[in-house]
Formats: sequence, structure tokens, C-alpha cells
Amino acid sequence: MLSAGERPQQPTMTNAAAAVVDSTRGPVSKSPLTNSVANSMWGSTSSNTTTTTPPADQIQHIWVVTGPAGCGKSTVGKGIQQALSIPFLEGDDFHTPNNKEKMSNGIPLTDADRWDWLISLRQAAIEALSPSETNNFHPPSGVVVACSALKQKYRDVMRVAAYGSPSVQIHFIYLKLDETMLLQRVMNRQAHYMKSSMVQSQLQDLEEPKGEWDALTVDVRASQAEVQTEVLELVRDTLARYR
Repeated sequence: MLSAGERPQQPTMTNAAAAVVDSTRGPVSKSPLTNSVANSMWGSTSSNTTTTTPPADQIQHIWVVTGPAGCGKSTVGKGIQQALSIPFLEGDDFHTPNNKEKMSNGIPLTDADRWDWLISLRQAAIEALSPSETNNFHPPSGVVVACSALKQKYRDVMRVAAYGSPSVQIHFIYLKLDETMLLQRVMNRQAHYMKSSMVQSQLQDLEEPKGEWDALTVDVRASQAEVQTEVLELVRDTLARYR
């Protein structure tokens, strides 16, 4: 986690995520994608380029709440939505019927299953920040997204939302919880296609965002109220660095 006033390091992009074809932009080669993401957020690495930081009130923030099934992504995400008065996107709603069927049958999703889902969710986040009839043509200051984003390359796909727009910043909030509590929470959920048998496969896929400059980790073993308080403090501290 960054300390107040600390300048984030430029992000790096995994090869797999950099090679993903964005259906709204067309194919993008991995090297330009890596450089463009870094440059769009922090200015070009060239000494001849002047970095311009937009005013704080012109910066929009994408908050991606991540973690395995049962960690509380939706609950935390809706808490951020309410506190900041911004839209909330439920990642589960963007899965294809085929993905939902696989998960309900206890079949783990593959990378191939997730690419289109991640791109659709990313596009929805971008659209939520744009002027539209939904927001009376007054774009919100941000959007919060509940998305497992288990692997770094999945988070890299979401990071492309800031590609080409220095006024958009993306942040990940990883909700950390042990397997026993995850299983208990999933088993207690009603009418959800994600079964408890899927928790272990998700934990096998999980790559915790250690060392990722734009990711915050929150231990969610505490009560819901305590977790929400900690998350909102981190969110407000993050926003304060842009003022």
C-alpha cells in the first residue's frame, strides 16, 4: 500500500493480458499496450514529454473489489457505492449463460471463459463513467465493480480501462479471507449459482496482488461494519492523494 504523497510505480502488463483483443478497439500488440497504459496514467517515460495531471475534480476512479467467492465483494462494493454516490456493477451479472451453467455444475472456468466476461465488464465500467441519459449527462466521479479478478492477468485486462485516458484511475481492493470462512459463507448463500465446491478451484487460481501498486488488501475476518469502515478509510485516503 502506498503512503500519503508517494508516487505510484508504473504498472506492468502480463503477456497473456496484453495480447487479449479488445472487441471495442481491435487488436493491440502487447508492447504498445504495456507502454500506453503506463503513459496514459503517469505520462510518457520519454524525457521530452511533459506530464500533465488533470485537476482532482476531473479525475474519475474505478474501484474494483476483488477476491474469491464468499469474501464479500458485493457487500463492500455496495457500501462504496452508497458512500461515494457512484454506480455499482455486479460482476456476476456479466457472465455468459454458459459460464453460469459451468459454475453451477461445479466446473471451474478457464482463462478462455473469462476473457469476454472481463472485457464486457471493463466496457460497462467505461460506459458508466461516460455522459449518458442514465446519469443525465453528468458523469459520476467513479464507478465500483465487484469482480473476482483472481489472477494478475485478469486485473491487467481491467487496467486497460484507464488506457488512453489520464483522467481515469483504477484501484483494486482485494478482500482476503481464509478457505474455511469462504466455504461457510458460500454454503450460507441462497439461490446463487456459485457452489461451495468452486471455492477450492478459485483459491488454486488465486494470485494475491502482492506488490501491485494500485491494489489494497483488506483482511475481512472482522465484522461487516468493521470491514466497511476500514475499506472506506482506505478509499478516502486514496482519493486524498489526488487533491
